[in-house]
Amino acid sequence: MLPVRFKQEDDLGHTSVLGAMLFWLPLAGLVSAGGSVLVYLLLAKLGWLGAVVAALVYPMLYGFLHTEAVADVADALYAAHSGKDAYSIIKDPTIGAMGILWTVAAVLLKTSLIVYLLMHGMWALFVAAAISSRMGLEMLFFTQTFRSSFILTLQRGFDSKLFGGSMVLFLLVGLAVTGARFFLIAALAMGISYLVATRIGKKLGFLNGDVLGTTLEATEIVLMLGGALLWL
Repeated sequence: MLPVRFKQEDDLGHTSVLGAMLFWLPLAGLVSAGGSVLVYLLLAKLGWLGAVVAALVYPMLYGFLHTEAVADVADALYAAHSGKDAYSIIKDPTIGAMGILWTVAAVLLKTSLIVYLLMHGMWALFVAAAISSRMGLEMLFFTQTFRSSFILTLQRGFDSKLFGGSMVLFLLVGLAVTGARFFLIAALAMGISYLVATRIGKKLGFLNGDVLGTTLEATEIVLMLGGALLWL
């Protein structure tokens, strides 16, 4: 959602540009979660109301992109259970009842968790979850096969140097945010992301961008819920 200027002759589909986009993916989590924390600090006098507003700022800053994926994946999973073509369902622009219910549940749960973390001063855990969940996505980009021409194009520009460099850079960033425990948070994010994505992929028979979005949402929810319990 950040305004970025390009020249008319810039090739935004070039593999180097797409590779750089993936390299900086965890930065989106840092900026979005950091923006949410800043809003909370400005509205702290409003109590829970300020926390709710700040919590909603986080998904707003990435355009609610991944919540839409939850709806598509939920519909596709239920379609697969009934023997329908999951891929055609996930590409259908309409949303079914189960997709709506799962999306609403995910948004309510995630918003509640962020409100809890903000009001209890666990800002570092919130930011760490936002960074590490996207590091988990980078791991999936680098290791998995997808049924998506756009993601395949992204993968071609994301070589081992970019992947390794991004991991090292954002491990250091996370270390500055939460200290040594970020290594545990990042490891958990990788493991959760892998389990969620491969589990969904096994049910659907494929991985695509919607599965990645759902994986990110699920990973953040698990990290924030589990992290809050362990942090106490």
